[in-house]
Amino acid sequence: MEVVAAVAAWAVTSVCQNAGSEHWLSAVCRRDGNATDLAGRLSPGAAIYTPGSDGFINATSRWSVFDAPTVNIVVVPATENDVAETVKYANEQDVPFLAVTGGHGAITTVGRMKTGIEIWMNHLQDIEISADGASAKIGGGSLSKRILDTLWAAGKQTVTGSCECTSLLGPGLGGGHGFLQGRHGLIADQFLSMNIVFANGSLHHIDKKTDADLWWAMQGAGHNFGIVTSVTVKIYDIEYSDWAYEMFTVTSDKVEKFYQTINAAIPNNGSLPVNVIHYGYFYNDPTIDSKGPVTAFWILQEGATSVDSAYTQPFHDLGPFATEAGSGNYLDLPVWTDLDNSAAPCQHTGFANTRFPVDTQTYDPQAMRKAYDLFAKASLETPAFNGSFFLIEGYSLQGVKAIPSDTTAVPFRDGNLLIAPVIRWDPSDSTLAQKAADLGNELRNIVFEASGQSELLTYVNYAFGDETKQNWYGFEQWRQDKLLAVKDKYDPLRKFSFYAPIA
Repeated sequence: MEVVAAVAAWAVTSVCQNAGSEHWLSAVCRRDGNATDLAGRLSPGAAIYTPGSDGFINATSRWSVFDAPTVNIVVVPATENDVAETVKYANEQDVPFLAVTGGHGAITTVGRMKTGIEIWMNHLQDIEISADGASAKIGGGSLSKRILDTLWAAGKQTVTGSCECTSLLGPGLGGGHGFLQGRHGLIADQFLSMNIVFANGSLHHIDKKTDADLWWAMQGAGHNFGIVTSVTVKIYDIEYSDWAYEMFTVTSDKVEKFYQTINAAIPNNGSLPVNVIHYGYFYNDPTIDSKGPVTAFWILQEGATSVDSAYTQPFHDLGPFATEAGSGNYLDLPVWTDLDNSAAPCQHTGFANTRFPVDTQTYDPQAMRKAYDLFAKASLETPAFNGSFFLIEGYSLQGVKAIPSDTTAVPFRDGNLLIAPVIRWDPSDSTLAQKAADLGNELRNIVFEASGQSELLTYVNYAFGDETKQNWYGFEQWRQDKLLAVKDKYDPLRKFSFYAPIA
């Protein structure tokens, strides 16, 4: 605590030395009849970071730096009330604010936050399991790895994102896919109650009984209505401790057969068995295939020490370049699938990473071939895109589809597959941004046009930012009307309009 307080004091001194008397930051430094310094409002454990400090650099680093928000000062709350006080202060100074947890929100709309306050939720990571073991209260800044480990040690688990370094609430407020969704539904489906700071800086405890419409909206479009400082979620006894995987590396000459095999492996209703997950991506690796992208594809099975050959044999029959198999427990899944804290998706290395998602019901092998060929051609013509990849995710869906579609703001529960090109490049080359957007959208459109769907369905947590509100939150007019009504009630001044805004 003393160290954190000392850092905060140093940071405030830095602000005072660099802010002119007319700058809004100057109010951090003074105490008079009209303005109270921000540091004096915060708890002793809170911190304030300014540009140039190590704390500021850590707090503002992002997985994707393209169209990142412009931050003048970072507040690191130590209590939920610190969040409320920071929002009140920002309102008094008429400056924007944005809450950040894992730093993986790559949607370009966050770049509309200019010269504002970042509220870095990093210190709000407490996890409290209820006495009856049926729920856990989780701090708004908690990351998946901490949650997984804490619950597992208590013989419990819940639905989190697949990546260890993302937060629970970042994806959860937009629905939130995860490895356990086949059994229990999306992350948002686990919410029981939450503490939330509204746009006026007031801190409230809410649940379904408090305001049914707001609760509905928080489960799928929650970034638009407040800052969730803690959430209470359902947790479950660990029913199956064993997990197994097989991974296949497939070269570009087998694209059509590969996707035909996946389609054949999924029953007619489009759902994998509740204990089976498909996860993969294709990427450039000329040491394996100089003619086109290479595919890494995992089959994961719960409750097994080896994946049932009924699920894997068809892929062995393809003659993959390489295979790998192993077993362990649920905590090993991020390591197997390159989603752990040491893997590339968890590194903030200064690159732009933009995603272009589309939900589909099945793979079109010819369309996937077209996407592979375009991906290879673009990588050859623009070597700066060589680090790009293309996600192909097929989660089990029984728990997701069991939730009636109209009971939450999550719009597309019937989508069987989540497909998303991820275009990666060095943003220091300003000529690449438009090329990257064009390539990502062209790849996405290839998949969409072959899907037979009349509308583009996009997972909001992967969104690029040029999609419509309907693409993010559903095409039914009643959905759009209901979201707007909740927005008008709880955020009439549009303070929360940076992450996939509904208005």
